[in-house]
Amino acid sequence: MISETYAGLPNRRISATNGVEYAYRETGDGPVPLVLLQHFRGNLDNWDPALVDELAVQRKVLAFDNVGVGGSSGTAGSSVREMALGAIAFIAAMGHEQVDLLGFSIGSFAAQEVVLLRPDVVRRVILASAAPEGAPGMHGWPPQVMGAVGKPQPGPEDYLRVFFTASEASRQTGMEALSRMYARQEDRDQETTWDSRLNQYDAVCAWGIPNHALLQKVSAIRAPVFIASGDSDPMIPPHFSHLLAGLIPHSTIKIYPDSAHGFLFQHHTEFATDVTTFLGS
Repeated sequence: MISETYAGLPNRRISATNGVEYAYRETGDGPVPLVLLQHFRGNLDNWDPALVDELAVQRKVLAFDNVGVGGSSGTAGSSVREMALGAIAFIAAMGHEQVDLLGFSIGSFAAQEVVLLRPDVVRRVILASAAPEGAPGMHGWPPQVMGAVGKPQPGPEDYLRVFFTASEASRQTGMEALSRMYARQEDRDQETTWDSRLNQYDAVCAWGIPNHALLQKVSAIRAPVFIASGDSDPMIPPHFSHLLAGLIPHSTIKIYPDSAHGFLFQHHTEFATDVTTFLGS
């Protein structure tokens, strides 16, 4: 029997005009859905069910695998623009004229492109663990990060090292988040392939080539934007969030304490409350 919580939702599929069959899950209710754009190598099962359930209390939430990722067909894009176009095609296939976006990590890069390409479609944006295109210092991730999450088979300790801090409190919440993500045993999403991982990292590296002119792109974003980060993120340090906040006109920023790349899972109740407040303001 399927429960109403994210951990028990069925994997659904929908075909888009780009020929891709997207895997997705849907929960909650509301006129303007919140569309989740996932992190590097992540699939539907890599969202913390506790966070999604809290976000869905007051609104519809849509999680999906972008082109060539997890259970979705096609070939994963090797540029952020391709990822953005894939997300736009999914939104159109679902029949939504307007959405809110929550982009996490590489998903936050795609979210920036989506709102720039289709400003009429995006009402509000949350950028979690984000960086603007062309920012100095973003060309690829440090060896200790890629040695953990970039290798063929990352393990729990690799995940904890990048997504949570070394403090006892942070590690404990990380283990709890992992437990929630892996509690689902049946109808799990497909793992993201190695080829998709390679394409995604190509996109990350291209996004991070220093180019001061590209930094000006996000100044064209007119939608309200909430920018959030962990204070000890080794993958996308929080100074990139401050940079974004200085470039995007209608933005607010919050840095969460004693947390790393997975701050939104560690502080899931506080983050969900902040997102809900922002979307309703």
